[in-house]
Amino acid sequence: QVQLVESGGGSVQAGGSVRLSCAASGSIYTQYSMGWFRQAPGKEREGVGCIDNSGRTLYADSVKGRFTISKENAKNTLSLQMNSLQPEDTAMYYCAASKLGSLCALSQSLYNSWGQGTQVTVSS
Repeated sequence: QVQLVESGGGSVQAGGSVRLSCAASGSIYTQYSMGWFRQAPGKEREGVGCIDNSGRTLYADSVKGRFTISKENAKNTLSLQMNSLQPEDTAMYYCAASKLGSLCALSQSLYNSWGQGTQVTVSS
């Protein structure tokens, strides 16, 4: 089981930016695909975006053009840069790892390992 730890959450005003990081227990980013998910209070968890082992990305329509996923293999770090944040982006954000390294998808069932989450709160 891969261990994932998110960091970087916090509170920000609408229009602001936050950068989340996800540290993995080993050198997994060249083998695994990685995803970011979020869960707002009273709502189901949803996919935000993902990146495969070749660096191809996919984003949910709701964040396309505002959020960017990147990874630094040498540092075993996955990042989610979130710009132009809106109150509806308020949620607990999770990173996840999938052994299907060449497949980047927002289906939660594809992911084998999950972090504990980090809270992002956007105020209007």
